[in-house]
Amino acid sequence: MTPKGNRQSEAANSNSVPPKKRRSRLGVAVLIIAVIAIGVGIYLGIRGRVDAETRLAQVTEDAAVPTVNVIHPDAGAPNEEIALPGNTQAFTDTPIYARTSGYLRRWAFDIGAHVKAGDLLAEIDTPEVDEQLRQARADLSTADANLKLADVTAKRTEELLTTRAVSTQERDNAVGAFTADRAIVASKQADVARLERLQSYEKVYAPFDGIITARNTDIGALIDAGAGAPARELFHLSATDKLRVFVAVPEAYSRAAHPGATAAVTLDEFPGETFQGTLVRTANAIDPSSRTLLVEVDVDNADGRLLPGAYAFVHLKLEKEIHSVTVPSNTLIFRKEGLRVAVVRNGQADLVPVAIGRDYGDKVEVVSGLQPDDSVILDPSDSLISGTPIRTGNPPPAGSAQ
Repeated sequence: MTPKGNRQSEAANSNSVPPKKRRSRLGVAVLIIAVIAIGVGIYLGIRGRVDAETRLAQVTEDAAVPTVNVIHPDAGAPNEEIALPGNTQAFTDTPIYARTSGYLRRWAFDIGAHVKAGDLLAEIDTPEVDEQLRQARADLSTADANLKLADVTAKRTEELLTTRAVSTQERDNAVGAFTADRAIVASKQADVARLERLQSYEKVYAPFDGIITARNTDIGALIDAGAGAPARELFHLSATDKLRVFVAVPEAYSRAAHPGATAAVTLDEFPGETFQGTLVRTANAIDPSSRTLLVEVDVDNADGRLLPGAYAFVHLKLEKEIHSVTVPSNTLIFRKEGLRVAVVRNGQADLVPVAIGRDYGDKVEVVSGLQPDDSVILDPSDSLISGTPIRTGNPPPAGSAQ
């Protein structure tokens, strides 16, 4: 059969298939394709949801790790000295009281007067003491007369005993009377000396060179030496040629305070001017209540420009052995255990205790607990604890997790 005959035969066979059967086959094919498409869609949907959940878990986990900014502490302090507040005091400062009672007869110097040691400040009228002294002197004269008579009697009795004109007992009585009268004379002499000394206190003298800073009495005022009531000071005398400045040095800087060191003193009433002082002594003990060391700095004040009681600042040079760093104030964490600073170590936060030196406002000096190579967290959260995972860098923008 020829090829043309074969094609005609196949066409005749295909035309012989019923149309209903052809539609059935086409429906099965479409159904298979639809099932495959649905399966592929379901698979892709499940796969997408799994991937989305995985990404969400990763984003959530990443968001749970806080991202913080860190800085490195600056080595050393902004300056190499420490300024501490203190009060100036007169080198010698004393109240002057009366040692005898009476009435003030006169006074010679008022407040602000410069006096020398031995200058007469005031005189007190003491009539009772004067009368007691006259009586004591009269008693002393009587005792002297009795002593002379007892001396003569004792000597005469001793001579008569050699002739047996008196008994030994009479001689012993005469000698005993002489001894007793001599003791009475000594007692009267001491009484007179006491009253004379008391009478000498009628004149009040300046015990040292200085300035009268207070006068608390006037002419005619009753002066009580304290026998019946608390004594009241007559004058207050201060020696201001040299001033003492007492300051409390924090324990962390106690090594910088050693006798012989120079110290600069500044006062608000003398802006831009510095007075040189010398650290002369320390308490050699830390005050347990304030954790400070009491230090005395002496300042020469021969010209009298500085006034006792003035508020001053003492500048002490720091020892090079004192190592410290400075960090911003917003790195500090206040906990009940004490002051802490958060640093990043091995990807985790570590809260380390620190000791603070000087406060510069926006910065503070840390004298122990930190090293210059530590990564210190800025603005740490109040809930931050040691061991919290930390990521360093700039914080992510708001809404980036979404």
